[in-house]
Amino acid sequence: MEKTHALDALCVGDPALVKAGRLTTLSIRASGRGRYCRTLFTREGFPRGYLMRQKLVRGFKTGDRVRARVPTPLKTAGTHVGRVRVRKTGSFDIETADGLVEGIHARHCQLLQRADGYSYAIGSCEHG
Repeated sequence: MEKTHALDALCVGDPALVKAGRLTTLSIRASGRGRYCRTLFTREGFPRGYLMRQKLVRGFKTGDRVRARVPTPLKTAGTHVGRVRVRKTGSFDIETADGLVEGIHARHCQLLQRADGYSYAIGSCEHG
């Protein structure tokens, strides 16, 4: 049996009971909760630009996992699931597995999971 963390967890008891197959694993990556400082500075220390003053826009904040169902006549029509980037105007960007979808209005978005400072992905590994 190969040495992996998931198989170590399975082998607490009798390893003869463990069957070959696929294990579903959850990979977690720290993504942060945003910045406190709302001003961007140049190398010399002068203010260059400003971030939004509020982090919550129409009930969403950057990092939330959402499902957007966009109706047919619009350019971004379809169902998109992923991490949202909010804008003050209410027109959001969604990072999906296929890439970035820009300009989706907040009224089309449904919250799936609040941002908690981590990003999650489900993977699988073989064991035998």
